[in-house]
Amino acid sequence: MPVPPWVGDNSRESFNSGSQMTVTVKFFASLRETMGRGMVEVDAARTKTAADAWRLATGGRPVPANALVAVHLEYTHLGVSIRLGDEVAFFPPVTGG
Repeated sequence: MPVPPWVGDNSRESFNSGSQMTVTVKFFASLRETMGRGMVEVDAARTKTAADAWRLATGGRPVPANALVAVHLEYTHLGVSIRLGDEVAFFPPVTGG
């Protein structure tokens, strides 16, 4: 699978360069390491659900099994509707001991 152009660059940068109409996608813990960055902005016009945000931000990678998703700090599901300016965060499953 091709690697998205932003992987390996930890600076904040827009996937759709120059677009003011974005959705912020954040990755945490091991997902951040896998993606090579903690945040990317995607085109809001192409982002209807959290699953769309993942697809655009990762270049089409499959969502890891048991990944958690939150919109504006509230846990939700991949099918939740996303709007302009939303912040979508993805986390690996949480374990404890």
